[in-house]
Amino acid sequence: MFPSLPRRRFLQTIVGSSALIDQSGLPFMGRLPQVSAQEAQVNPASVRFSPEIEPLVKLLEETPRDQLLEKVGAGIKRGDLPYRDVLTALLLAGIRNIQPRPVGFKFHAVLVVHSAHLASLNSPDSDRWLPLFWALDQFKSSQARDVQEGDWTMSAVDEKAVPEASKAREAFTEAMDQWDAARVDVAVTGLARSAGAQEVFDWFCLYGARDFRDIGHKAIYVANSWRALQTMGWHHAEPVLRSLAYALLEHEEGNPAQRDAGPDQPGRRNGPLADKIRPGWTSGVLNPQARGEMLAVLRTGSQEQAADMVVELLNRGTHPQSLWDSYFQAAAEMLMRKPGIVSLHAGTTTNALHYAWQNCHNDRTRRFLMLQNASFLTLFREASGANKGVLVDTFEPAAAGAPLDPLLAEISQDKMKAAQQSLAWLQSGGEAKSFIAAAQRLIYLKGTDSHDYKFSSAVFEDYRHLSPDVRDRFLAASVFWLKGSSAPDNPLVARTREALKA
Repeated sequence: MFPSLPRRRFLQTIVGSSALIDQSGLPFMGRLPQVSAQEAQVNPASVRFSPEIEPLVKLLEETPRDQLLEKVGAGIKRGDLPYRDVLTALLLAGIRNIQPRPVGFKFHAVLVVHSAHLASLNSPDSDRWLPLFWALDQFKSSQARDVQEGDWTMSAVDEKAVPEASKAREAFTEAMDQWDAARVDVAVTGLARSAGAQEVFDWFCLYGARDFRDIGHKAIYVANSWRALQTMGWHHAEPVLRSLAYALLEHEEGNPAQRDAGPDQPGRRNGPLADKIRPGWTSGVLNPQARGEMLAVLRTGSQEQAADMVVELLNRGTHPQSLWDSYFQAAAEMLMRKPGIVSLHAGTTTNALHYAWQNCHNDRTRRFLMLQNASFLTLFREASGANKGVLVDTFEPAAAGAPLDPLLAEISQDKMKAAQQSLAWLQSGGEAKSFIAAAQRLIYLKGTDSHDYKFSSAVFEDYRHLSPDVRDRFLAASVFWLKGSSAPDNPLVARTREALKA
């Protein structure tokens, strides 16, 4: 499907993912359970997946919610359901059954799949399946909600309208620029069948960041779907890309191509502005002073001022890492000041845009991503109301650091006190690795919402991408959305363990 992806690199990607999973002790043997011909029938008007995965997708779709975990658990115990097949079927079932507009709400059942997968990889063997079983139940909840809201189903592609390979790129960009959903659907199908994987990703990085609708979920979907495909395999890319393209075209009344709507204004300004960044901008000097200047603008400036500061600092010779440090700090500070869904998404959106920036090969798109992230953070700040309060770079640690267990219990009682204790513990020699492992385990024991998984996976990843002198404060700030050890266990934990009991 992606002929321009070098064969060696493709194999390294797939083998690397397999090795990572095998080392985690996940089963990769056996065949799918027997399914009758009648059960395998799919509505010809809806999209159909490969013969190898279609029966398992139908199993997830058709099994009642109160029976699904037990049925999947029985298949796992028989050795019939490899982990990767369950993960793949879960994402594809969500794509076929849940409308990706708006990009959020019930569609979190799709957005959270990769985050649940990351949690599974980081889990001890005894808890390996807990995140994925939580995601299975989340899918059934969202599927039921979708039925109530009209029962959307991804249709089969109009094969007669799919452009030939030589015209797919132009057709895709023209249709995306015009926000034309029908033309985009056939064009992205042609693109998926003819273009290289990296080229496709670069296009989606651009369009996923072009507007500030759905509080960052468009960029999040780009990053998470791309990551999931690296585990699932590229032969599943076409339906995933169709869903993604449809999601990126979500907008309010009136075609955005024909008006100057607020969510589009940062992208329209930052596109030309990206050309003003100096050649060789990816190199430079790590500069704490420049980081402070950027953070100050993100706290009080407009989206235009934030983007202008990015250009000024990069052209001054500042290394991009100093800017990313300030982005992550600003997002963490918003959550401390005003914990809530909007401020949380300042962090998960920055995580997604940083991932896109790291993995995109198009230089101009990478510059655009840095500008958009800066502008978006000011919009998150205004939308969340997090304009005043604690400063992430100066808040004081507790006078004496508590041991890790009491610290984790404090998260359930007093978030600010827990953050101060966490900072004191980390600064006194506590291992971040131990903190992250314990905090993540609490997510899949006590998490009840998609954002618990999305946020924790993002923040623990971002910790590793920050400069060492700001990591501890960033991690300490994360307790404002983490779960405390005194919170009750999610009832799905007991149900999952029972379903998997030998």
